[in-house]
Amino acid sequence: MSDLYKEITINGLWKQNAGVVQLLGLCPTLAVTTSAVNGISLGLATALVMAASNGSVSPVRKFVPNEIRVPVFILVIAALVTVIDLSINAFAHPLHKVLGIFIPLIVVNCIVLARVESFAAKNAPVPSILDGFMMGIGLTFVLGLLGAMREFVGKGTILSGLDLIFSTMPNHLYILPDYHGLLLAVLPPGAFLGLGILIALRNWIEIRKAANVSTPKLNLKPALSH
Repeated sequence: MSDLYKEITINGLWKQNAGVVQLLGLCPTLAVTTSAVNGISLGLATALVMAASNGSVSPVRKFVPNEIRVPVFILVIAALVTVIDLSINAFAHPLHKVLGIFIPLIVVNCIVLARVESFAAKNAPVPSILDGFMMGIGLTFVLGLLGAMREFVGKGTILSGLDLIFSTMPNHLYILPDYHGLLLAVLPPGAFLGLGILIALRNWIEIRKAANVSTPKLNLKPALSH
């Protein structure tokens, strides 16, 4: 069982990463990642929805007829997204205004329904919850990293908007002095370029790993003389 959990974790974070491998949920990925805080916040909300929806669907998967399973799954996801949306609105209202429509749009995010349909509908509750959460965390890493890249290049700041979540925190943690920013980074083309860089970096790492595995190690030990 531990091997199953390990495989689920690796798939969610790396092998089947929703952001740079499956390329699901591109709408929020490209639109919300103008800062690291926005990307991480939406990613964590998505991870919670995915874990809860997988955990809710898995126990009842055998009782839902195939003809209506997709509408039922969407109804479950919509109810959970509503809870998350209202919670963010109650406890982090400024952040809720920034994220706007993209929180309710989690309902129609391809990755949420895809994991419910492909994993939770076929597996036990505990692995399903872990699968949903790790897929969401993998997406969160991509959203946070892409947002940090665009924010730093575009505005010269790191974690700007942190005060939207914690009112006692400064509105940014670091800023480059006399840096006017690169406007392209915070515009939609910057999102495409940044995501392309992350995809290329991930593919380069995989190619290097495959090359190291396929290259036989040379025996450099000197032969013993008789």
